[in-house]
Amino acid sequence: MVRPHLLLYPQREPVAPRLSATLLLLRDGPDGLEVLMTRRSATASFVPGVHVFPGGAVDPEDANCHDIAQRRPGQDDEALTHAVAAIRESFEELGVLLARHPDGRAANAQDIRAMDRRAPFAEQCRARGLTLPADEVFLLARWITTRDNPKRFNTFFLVARMPQDQEPVADEAEQFEPIWIRPADALTRHQAGNFSMIFPTVRTLQWLAKQTDAEAVLAACASEEPLWTVCPRPGQVKGKRQHFMDHDLPFGELALVSPDGQVVPDLDWQHERPVPLLAHLQRLTAPNPGMMTGPGTNTYLVGGPDTGWLVVDPGPDDAGHIARIAAATGGDVRLIVCTHSHTDHSPGARPLQALCPGRPPVLGLASRDTALPAWAFTPDRELADGEQLVLEGGGHRHTLRVVHTPGHAANHLCLALEEDGLLFSGDHVLNGSTTVVGLPDGDMSAYIDSLDTLHALCGALGLNFILPAHGHVMADAPGAIARLKAHRLAREARVLEAMRAQPEGGPDQWVPMAYADTPEALWPVARRSLMAHVARIEALGLHR
Repeated sequence: MVRPHLLLYPQREPVAPRLSATLLLLRDGPDGLEVLMTRRSATASFVPGVHVFPGGAVDPEDANCHDIAQRRPGQDDEALTHAVAAIRESFEELGVLLARHPDGRAANAQDIRAMDRRAPFAEQCRARGLTLPADEVFLLARWITTRDNPKRFNTFFLVARMPQDQEPVADEAEQFEPIWIRPADALTRHQAGNFSMIFPTVRTLQWLAKQTDAEAVLAACASEEPLWTVCPRPGQVKGKRQHFMDHDLPFGELALVSPDGQVVPDLDWQHERPVPLLAHLQRLTAPNPGMMTGPGTNTYLVGGPDTGWLVVDPGPDDAGHIARIAAATGGDVRLIVCTHSHTDHSPGARPLQALCPGRPPVLGLASRDTALPAWAFTPDRELADGEQLVLEGGGHRHTLRVVHTPGHAANHLCLALEEDGLLFSGDHVLNGSTTVVGLPDGDMSAYIDSLDTLHALCGALGLNFILPAHGHVMADAPGAIARLKAHRLAREARVLEAMRAQPEGGPDQWVPMAYADTPEALWPVARRSLMAHVARIEALGLHR
């Protein structure tokens, strides 16, 4: 974990979320899947006036209704309680009654008229001999209100079919104007500004819009686990507050900079000044955005006035960028480390060295014979695998461990900031894209082996965050590395399929097959990694 005293802002414990459940009632309409939504009261204390799915807080009494609830194998007590709460809320708010008679008949309009929506729900069901079909209510997702909200909910989003021969009738107190709507239509109206919804509703509808019918939704939710669990994090983009889920690119940076979520960081990319990430860590992005560099090359500044600074990847030979590094560190740079010798990473090292009074050493690994002439790089000293670089002073200590990670380039290395669980990954792990592994300096087997090395290091050192050379900070370092390896191996399987389908073919024939999910404009770049996969496949004898 990051040392607490190095966080940028004082932390406070977020408000504890209250358990709640919401039910997505589904039906198949003439034009496809439809979901039941309502509009909340304009005077509601929480998200007034927005369109939602019926639901509300879980009551203690919901846990005492298991005797009248039918459960399926694997549905535990907690899941049963959430299903009961969702069924109860649907009745109280919309008059929709998911219930059965002892003979298996579904509850009907007569049952609904005989029951009082403001009276205790379970007692009325028992009095009429009704049971609750909780076994037909499935868990879709779990949403937790953002950490900075003064009123928070831990909401279980559940799905079920709408009972036949029932019509929703809003209670006209909490909910108004029930409407059956196709998810895509709700999203279109929301975009047009005449169908207000909050972030979790929008994201849930975006998932629903990809489903063909109610059966497809229920099949996707057959597991007792949520398809996703997320507590979104807020960030500012172009002056507007947005919310990000854990698979969104900025999520990890928000988790690092503001763990408690009380501060909403600015996520806009800019190159004129460094962005503080922690008290001893800044990122200065070079003004070299492009297809291969994303928003630009990230130069990381580790340290402070008491320890001096270590610079990771000074970037291209751009005078303005180098001057900004020198200004941000006051020229007190003790070490300059290049993760590898590509032209967007190492050429700025010597000019930066010349600007600093102490002429700090340039460290890294020399380019190998396989490198292109433009990648020629000779450090003042080569770094050994496992070597520790230490900044120390004023009672502060920052230890960066060197780890050799050939693959993207033969002389690639990463750095782990041991005290804070941070991994500077260079180009080996990127946020939002996979790195190119191009022959002959790149090697796919070495790349995958290096991923295993980094994954093991995450366990050994407790690494939590990845700071890539391109893109925002990434959270869940071991998970991100595992997913990247799985992606690489899945891509390799497609390359192997293409090779077997067209054994007399070559890269021009295999790329469209193996990278069919990639925009054609990127195929020339993909071709380079494909050739690295081919070399690995042939070396392992997998194509025979």
